[in-house]
Amino acid sequence: MRTLMTTSLLLAAVLGGCAAAPVSDAAPPAPEKLEVRVLSSLPHDPGAFTQGLEFSGETLYEGTGLVGKSSMRAGQAGAAPSVRRELPGLFGEGITVLGPTAWQITWQDGVAIERDAKTLAELRRVNYTGEGWGLCHQDGRLVMSDGSSKLTFRDPATFAPTGSVDVGRDQLNELECVGDSVYANVWQTDRILRIDAASGRVTGEIDASGLLDASEKSSADVLNGIAAVPGTDEFLITGKLWPKMFRVKFVPAA
Repeated sequence: MRTLMTTSLLLAAVLGGCAAAPVSDAAPPAPEKLEVRVLSSLPHDPGAFTQGLEFSGETLYEGTGLVGKSSMRAGQAGAAPSVRRELPGLFGEGITVLGPTAWQITWQDGVAIERDAKTLAELRRVNYTGEGWGLCHQDGRLVMSDGSSKLTFRDPATFAPTGSVDVGRDQLNELECVGDSVYANVWQTDRILRIDAASGRVTGEIDASGLLDASEKSSADVLNGIAAVPGTDEFLITGKLWPKMFRVKFVPAA
């Protein structure tokens, strides 16, 4: 009898423990659906094949691509750049500014260029493996895309990789770091993803279609270029060979 009671108690304890076990494989919440609310538009150089866009204070920095047309520029948003440096022989890609210096990466050349943030003069070059697409900085590290579903973290002083995260979405292009999130243009689409940098989970999908009219779209390339406006919840977005930039807010989709 005692043996039977002991067995029954053990069985109850095991079943009770199983019933209390936490569920750890719950599906993450679906990404928030957002769209752009246009606040204003500004002129943009229609010859600029935009690959990177970022504010540092009131100065807007832009990196452009195509061999023979690649450059890095800085100045007031909507005005002609006050400083411009060409990048001969290379295909420029994303950029980011960290205080007194800035980084500009290249597409398939495997070269990152560190520049003086004020003059944009080249300070040094660092080699890396793989393609370069987008670049931003977050919490003392660089975040870089290569056109795949991966974001690579890099040391801002040496440019050496320090880790990575998989987002599960391919063709991540130009990046903008805001707090714990990374905003990524998705190449060849009118979509921008908001990504939790720690996990790689997509927390928001932004529909940025319909910004250009038919005549403007006829000579423009894809959406690419997103810069958070300092001190606000607004962004400046544009595209490759676009004649305009748009100051926008990301709001819940209708």
